[in-house]
Amino acid sequence: MTKLSVNINKIALIRNSRGANQPDIVKVAKDIELFGADGITVHPRPDERHIKFSDLPLLKEVVTTEFNVEGFPSRKFLDHVLACRPHQCTLVPDAPGALTSDNGWDTIKNKQMLQDVVDELRASGVRVSLFINPDNHMIDGAKEVGAERIEFYTGPFARLYLQDKDKAIAPIAASAKHCNKINIGINAGHDLNLDNLHFFKNNVPNLLEVSIGHALVIDSIYYGLKNTVQMYQHELSRK
Repeated sequence: MTKLSVNINKIALIRNSRGANQPDIVKVAKDIELFGADGITVHPRPDERHIKFSDLPLLKEVVTTEFNVEGFPSRKFLDHVLACRPHQCTLVPDAPGALTSDNGWDTIKNKQMLQDVVDELRASGVRVSLFINPDNHMIDGAKEVGAERIEFYTGPFARLYLQDKDKAIAPIAASAKHCNKINIGINAGHDLNLDNLHFFKNNVPNLLEVSIGHALVIDSIYYGLKNTVQMYQHELSRK
């Protein structure tokens, strides 16, 4: 079954807007697990506008499912990741001022850097996933540098889904088959939601994990956090 990892960045953004500790990120993470999520994802950025680096050890201490930390592999980011040793680290090629992740790695151009980073993380027992477009050459590159998984960037899929869902899924479905062939695990994330998640999951063979934050937090405003987590799990579990 595909696992649901809930990205709590937007919860942290609400907390930071008032300069206090409401909502309490640690309590929210624990509650989300209690409500049925399979993991917690965070993406600390250089400006710490939502998740702060100081949140990482606090979350690692309480997360009992899977803790996934995303980010660009700057030295500061890597030092914090290595200090708390999450279950998984998802490397993204974001520029320092990026609003959100919007592209996958060029694993050919960045081969040596990625190789060094992947080696360092794996030596500390951290599973590594690389944020990737559905491009088989880039997936091969991810495999060559030692990444155990890739995370498909699903923004283009989500944008095209309402116009032509078959066309939207085609490149990812094809690249997923390539992933299965070369034995690299498949994660996915970005703009997946209650409308497109079931279709996506059913057309990506051996999808291991989805990371969902923005849409899930928006839905929770209307449905409540507990109901929303369970609604997303329903979309992943139904045939």
